[in-house]
Amino acid sequence: MTTLSLMVFFVNLVLFSLFTVMALVKYRSHRDRWASLLQNPVASLYTGCFPMGATTLINVAVDVIHEEYRFSGPAFLYFIWAFWWLDVVIAFVCCWVGVHVMATRQKHSLSSMTAMWLLPVVTLIVAASSGGVLGRALLNFSPYFALITIVVATFLVITGLSLALMILTIYLFRLVVYGLPQGGTILSVFLPLGPTGQSGYAILLIGQTLKNLLPYNPASQFLHSKVTGDVIEVVCICAAFLLWSLATMWMFYALLALQASLRQNRVPFNLSFWGLVFPNGVYANLTIQLATIFDSNPFRVWGSIYAVGTFFLWASIVFRSLWELKWVISNILAVESFPSNGTPTGDKSQENSREKESSAATSVTHLAEL
Repeated sequence: MTTLSLMVFFVNLVLFSLFTVMALVKYRSHRDRWASLLQNPVASLYTGCFPMGATTLINVAVDVIHEEYRFSGPAFLYFIWAFWWLDVVIAFVCCWVGVHVMATRQKHSLSSMTAMWLLPVVTLIVAASSGGVLGRALLNFSPYFALITIVVATFLVITGLSLALMILTIYLFRLVVYGLPQGGTILSVFLPLGPTGQSGYAILLIGQTLKNLLPYNPASQFLHSKVTGDVIEVVCICAAFLLWSLATMWMFYALLALQASLRQNRVPFNLSFWGLVFPNGVYANLTIQLATIFDSNPFRVWGSIYAVGTFFLWASIVFRSLWELKWVISNILAVESFPSNGTPTGDKSQENSREKESSAATSVTHLAEL
C-alpha cells in the first residue's frame, strides 16, 4: 500500500510541478491576465486549489517518505516543514486577499452564488490539517517546533472554519430562496463536505498531538498541567464528531439535490466533476478516523464503503478526462490536417470543412475546461 502511495505521490509531484511552471510562464508572458483573473468572479475562486494541491504532497512526504521509509531523517522533515510555511503564506493570501477581492473588484449576487465561494477559505483548513501531520512528526525531534506548528494550525482551522460556516449559512439561505444551482454547477452542492470534513480531521490531529506534547512548559500553569492535554483531546474529539454530523447533513442534502436535478436534465461532463473528489474524500477520511477513536464498527463500515466509492468516483473521472483529452486532441489534429483553403470544392466539401472547424473550436473549449 505504501508503494502505491509513493507512486501516486511522484505522479502528483510531476503534474503539480508541470502545471505550476506552465502557470508561471503564462502569467509572466501575459501579465494582464492577472488583472483579468482577479476580476473574474468564478475563475479567481480556483486559485485556492493551488495551496490545497501542495498540501497533498506535504502529507504524503511526511506520512510515507519520512515515517515509513525514514528518508534523510530530520533534515528532510525540516525541509518539508519549511515548504509548509510557504504553503501557509499562500493560503493566507488566497483566503484574505481572495475574499477582499470578491468584495471590492468583483460583482456577485445571491442568486448566482454557489458553494465554490468556499474555495478561498478552505485553503486555511487544509493547511491546518497538514500542520497537524507535521506537528505529530516534529514531536520526535523538537517539541518546541511541534508546539509552534500546532498553535499556527489551530489558528488556521479556527479562522478558516469560522469563515466557512458563515458562507454555508448564506449558501443555505440562497438554496431556500432561489433553488438549486443549474447545469454543471449542481455538483458544487457537495463542496460543503470539504470544510466540515477536513476541519474535523485537522482538529483531531491537533488534539492528539497536544495530548502527546503536554505537559511542556513549567513556567506556564496551563501548558504544564497534566490534565490539559487530555481535556483538549476530548474537546477536539467532540468537535470533530460535531463537524462530521454537519458534513453528513450536507451529504444527504447534496444527494437529494443531485437526484432532483438529474430528473430534469443530464449533467454533461466538465471540470466541475473534479470538485466531487476532495469533499467526499475528506468526509470518508474523517469517518475512518472517528471509527478508530470510537472503535466503532458502524463508523468503520460506513467509512470503508464511502472511501471505496470515492476511489471509484476518482478513477471514473480520471478515465473520462483522459478520454475527453484524446477526443480533443484527435479533433484538433484532424482539422489541422484538413486544408482550409485547399483543393476540395463544392458544397459538401465546404460543409465538411465548416463541421471540422466547429468541432475544433468545441475541442479547444473542452481542452480549456480540462
